[in-house]
Amino acid sequence: MEHIVIIGNGISGVTLARHVRKLSDKKITIISAETDFFFSRTALMYIYMGHMKFEHTQPYEDWFWKKNRIELKKGFVNKVETDTKTLHFAEGDTLQYDKLIIATGSKPNKFGWPGQDLKGTMGMYHKQDLETLEAHAPNNKVCKRAVIVGGGLIGIELAEMLNSRNIPVTFLVREDSFWNGVLPQGESEMINRHIKNHHIDLRLSTNLKAINSDENGNVKSVIIEETGEELECNVVGLTAGVTPNIDFIKDSGIELGRGVKVNRFLETNVPDIYSIGDCAEQHEAIGNRRPIEAVWYTGRMMGETLAQTICGNPTEYKPGHWFNSAKFLDIEYQTYGWVFGERGRPEYEKHFHWKHEDDTKCITVAYDKNTNEFLGINTFGIRMRHENFDKWLTEKRDVDYVMNHLSEANFDPEFYSRFETEILKAYTNQLQTA
Repeated sequence: MEHIVIIGNGISGVTLARHVRKLSDKKITIISAETDFFFSRTALMYIYMGHMKFEHTQPYEDWFWKKNRIELKKGFVNKVETDTKTLHFAEGDTLQYDKLIIATGSKPNKFGWPGQDLKGTMGMYHKQDLETLEAHAPNNKVCKRAVIVGGGLIGIELAEMLNSRNIPVTFLVREDSFWNGVLPQGESEMINRHIKNHHIDLRLSTNLKAINSDENGNVKSVIIEETGEELECNVVGLTAGVTPNIDFIKDSGIELGRGVKVNRFLETNVPDIYSIGDCAEQHEAIGNRRPIEAVWYTGRMMGETLAQTICGNPTEYKPGHWFNSAKFLDIEYQTYGWVFGERGRPEYEKHFHWKHEDDTKCITVAYDKNTNEFLGINTFGIRMRHENFDKWLTEKRDVDYVMNHLSEANFDPEFYSRFETEILKAYTNQLQTA
């Protein structure tokens, strides 16, 4: 019986295993060194905030795996021998595979800062990070201040977590406005204000120089690059992005870039070896997407797609229109299609931006100024339906059509009806002045 071995029990690897099982009787083994069972990584923050327990983040009962004949192995793979199809474990044992899937996800970036491995430094990606945080920041008596380095989605989540326990937070962001490599200016500036309104000490255009240690190897303070200022703290969150977690295959003969290089069928250069999720890197980027996408949705899609190929129905990975969602403290964010930030915006892309006077709700609609084709939308604090935008993007609707039908996409028609006139009026005014 063909043996399918998956390294990594995140959303990509587990989705693949479930779909291979639906389609076949193949032998399946999932390997992980992190946890015994799959858990929802995006929910880690809610455990610390007291909204749920760890077991609530496990979507499947413990008996699910045995019932579905999916073997789980806890262990750390330190070598892949491709010619004999053998995995070597740090614990000393080995395992044979027929087909191997690398789904090992990401690890937090470290840029060689002095003190980056001290006790009290952590990312917020693994269950072990949560345990480290709980040990070093159980309350504001033990942790007098935390410093977060890097202004992405994980950084803002960590700030919200610490904020929930009234631990003072200083947030060092390299850019001159929060996440402005991704968000247009109006949105980025609204989020700056929202962070500060939560009494978080947001420091823009600020870099970390070093982390200082006390006599026991714990974090004592950080030094700011630009000013030399020393900030006393007990915890440092390193959230300056993530990198594919692929060190263990450096000498395997599998082609690597920043991630594991794959084609549209998610195949590597070595027969019977595939890669999916955060660690997979497309040879050629798909449309405007990045070659590596560390996004939950795309990881799940890759798992579903590759299951078809492995079970005899070769299927190309076609992720469709880009979408993502996140939360900035109290503000929910959704994006559909492409809305570029200030950097890297194509010259044909024009924006219509509307913000509510309460400074917690806004939308930005992107369109092609030459053809008026609708390109994408960002929504903050207003919930919109994915399927409507997906349809309009596929149909290549023009921006006027989308603006006049926005209410159809709104989850909360009552809320929207109060602002519809205002939004349309602002849109019409922009067209006239243009």
